[in-house]
Amino acid sequence: MEKTHYGEERMIEFWYEFASPYSCLSAMRIDDLAADCGVTVIWRPFLLGPIFREQGWSTSPFVLYKAKGEYMWRDVQRLAGRYGLPAISRPDPFPQHSLLAARAAIAIDDAAQRRRFSQLVFRQEFCLGKDIANRENILSCLGQAGADGEEILRRAASEEIKGKLRDAVGRAGEIGIFGAPSFLADGELFWGDDRLEQALEYAASGCDRVSQSDRLTGPGNPM
Repeated sequence: MEKTHYGEERMIEFWYEFASPYSCLSAMRIDDLAADCGVTVIWRPFLLGPIFREQGWSTSPFVLYKAKGEYMWRDVQRLAGRYGLPAISRPDPFPQHSLLAARAAIAIDDAAQRRRFSQLVFRQEFCLGKDIANRENILSCLGQAGADGEEILRRAASEEIKGKLRDAVGRAGEIGIFGAPSFLADGELFWGDDRLEQALEYAASGCDRVSQSDRLTGPGNPM
């Protein structure tokens, strides 16, 4: 599995799906937690739909299994309150069609703008109940993120960006991702908002683990 620890820099890949309520929770709290750990976050938007289809699901398991879905919505509401985040509610429809948002996020080259745009989309969808498949809503998020909305949407419709999103879905499958949010830290995969802190701790300890491994496998210490 590809490493996400480069030299002395501590990094984590945040794989998220815009239609995922638990991705929303992580997106709204990962900045402060990562800063506290000294970890750089790489935001990786992708689509879960193709991965679900490979598992034989036609839609989200939270729709397919009613009891699971009812529990999930209560869970994310409790967690949002616990984290001190804005109230979360079920958008209509659910799951939302996230293709446009995902392509727009990938079309944004500036890392800070991509992060801010993604957070705004999640807030519109799960806090304000807006439709993220609506072009005007996406334009609004792009503008608030400081991006040129019309230019980003023009790029989002290009074959280049469509290909990059397909590649992202393919890469997610190669990594072993089966749900969102997922986190890749120094080659280790963590799944779920409830694993965010653990993933960041693992990423933050990367240099120490590498140094310790070097000592253990040095001269006179064969593995």
